Amino acid sequence: MKKIALAAALSVAATGAYAGGMVAEPPVMEPAVVVEESSGSSGGFVIPLLLLAVVAAVAATD
Repeated sequence: MKKIALAAALSVAATGAYAGGMVAEPPVMEPAVVVEESSGSSGGFVIPLLLLAVVAAVAATD
């Protein structure tokens, strides 16, 4: 009876040891996809140019 209990204890311990063991291949994570919204090159200076044109037009009428 002691041998059966010992065998059962060893089999439970062995399955627990292999359950979370190391894997031969490391886990591979997919690269994260980063989506950048691109704006046109004129997006940064259109408004200041319009503002400058309005100021120049107001200065020219005086």
